[in-house]
Amino acid sequence: MSLNILIVDDSPIMRRMIKKTLGLSGLNVSGYFEAGNGQEALKLMESHSVDVLLIDVNMPVMDGLEMLERVRHNPESQALPVFIISTESNEKRIEYIKSQNAEFLHKPFTPEDLKKKIVSLLKRA
Repeated sequence: MSLNILIVDDSPIMRRMIKKTLGLSGLNVSGYFEAGNGQEALKLMESHSVDVLLIDVNMPVMDGLEMLERVRHNPESQALPVFIISTESNEKRIEYIKSQNAEFLHKPFTPEDLKKKIVSLLKRA
């Protein structure tokens, strides 16, 4: 299965690192889309087919948690596999993320960790 992946992070450097990590993971990725905040990402999703979302928590304009809520409340995207990738360590926030049917991956991570999490989530979807 070939994947279209949307990377949402306010840091261009982090978006490049995630993209590079995905490339090293061996996953079959057909396309990458990038957004600097949740608002940009939701707009991009209106015109592009996305299979997996990788979202940072702390971003300007619209943070990752608000974006996650909007994705989950939209019938067209509520079942979409979502990964929150963050340095976040607040256990209550991490529990909330998981309660929204999203996976949490702590920065930094390895290509193997990312691939394993994505494959596992896609099998459940």
